Amino acid sequence: MTAAATATATASFFSPPATRAPKFTCSSTLATQPGSAKKRLLSLIADQDRGLRTQRDPGALSSIVEAIDAVAALGRGAVTTGPSLSATWRLLWTTEKEQLYIVENARWFGTAAGDVLQVIDVEKKALNNVITFPPDGVFFVRSNIEISSSQRVNFRFTSAVLRGKSWEIPLPPFGQGWFENVYLDDEIRVAKDIRGDYLIVERAPYSWKE
Repeated sequence: MTAAATATATASFFSPPATRAPKFTCSSTLATQPGSAKKRLLSLIADQDRGLRTQRDPGALSSIVEAIDAVAALGRGAVTTGPSLSATWRLLWTTEKEQLYIVENARWFGTAAGDVLQVIDVEKKALNNVITFPPDGVFFVRSNIEISSSQRVNFRFTSAVLRGKSWEIPLPPFGQGWFENVYLDDEIRVAKDIRGDYLIVERAPYSWKE
């Protein structure tokens, strides 16, 4: 070893190690902290008006999708299509343009949109997508579902109804597809569908019935 190398080695031995701030990405950190991942996601969507504001804010969308990926990492491998999927789920946030369009333009019905729901009954293989227009209006789409894997649900629309206090207009069915529940717990569910849209819902404190 040369004198220069010896001096360098000696200095390195006696010098305190350099302190470096650890580098964490949101996904790597949150993936090991389930509560933090979920809390961050809910915090990011809290002021997004169910997704209406996100449509005009690419930065917010990017942050939310990153947080969804972190939560999805926690749910990887979990069964999210079992009996606990059956519930009345209330919309917190989505990227589904059709739903957001109706919510934004609810004034056509002389009201503002109320709760937006997804009502699932695994045993009966049924799903209803519901948009309420208080006090008496509702638009809902009936679907049949089939569990195709531990996280994927296939669906086929069978009928749709626009209903007021004393009237009802039946509408034809219009499509089929699938969605994957990438995260599910006793409070929220996070899903991604065939079109790449995202849905974040919470268990409603009531059960919706036709």
